[in-house]
Amino acid sequence: MKKAFTMLELVFVIVIVGILSYFVSSSFQRNPLREAADQVVSHIRYTQHLAMIDDKFDPNDATWFRENWQFEFRRLSNPLQIYYVIYSDTDQNGNADTVTHREVAIDPLTKNYLDGTNTKLDITKSFGITNVQFTANCHVGAGIGELSFDVIGRPYYYTTSTQPPQINMYQYLLMQDCNITLVNPDGNITITITPETGYTYISAQNY
Repeated sequence: MKKAFTMLELVFVIVIVGILSYFVSSSFQRNPLREAADQVVSHIRYTQHLAMIDDKFDPNDATWFRENWQFEFRRLSNPLQIYYVIYSDTDQNGNADTVTHREVAIDPLTKNYLDGTNTKLDITKSFGITNVQFTANCHVGAGIGELSFDVIGRPYYYTTSTQPPQINMYQYLLMQDCNITLVNPDGNITITITPETGYTYISAQNY
């Protein structure tokens, strides 16, 4: 005697397959806000890595610590452009040398510079980010905000171009969690950097 599916069983199987397909396809939908956060977290961690393998200590320079590797957000207007740059301010003038790129980090995978010339770091164009906000405890100056790390990976915050640390290298040592919120039309997501260890992770998302 041959066995066959009944119509009810066939309908049941189709419904189950449809439900599973929906969840599988949903999981593969692009989420630009999460992609932006994942990229920023990865590059902050990379900045910390560069600082830990490149000791900037110079006994003949009292402000040597201004050359520590740093991650800085920048904003341009008309049209809006928010991007970031990873660099070591070797001449201590408060800006990355993006003309010769001699101070800018290089992506070890793509060999591209990690500054505004890299379209992937333009998080407005790549991910639709319209605003970046630092909590008050880790932001000074007029820019969006930035972080730097010392040779043992401790995080600092300051804007080198307007309010650089003077003789006291610990002036802007991070003492509390620093929260960075990325915003786009779909919602927002928060990245947290912890003091002392500099551990960086996604701590909240609203989208």
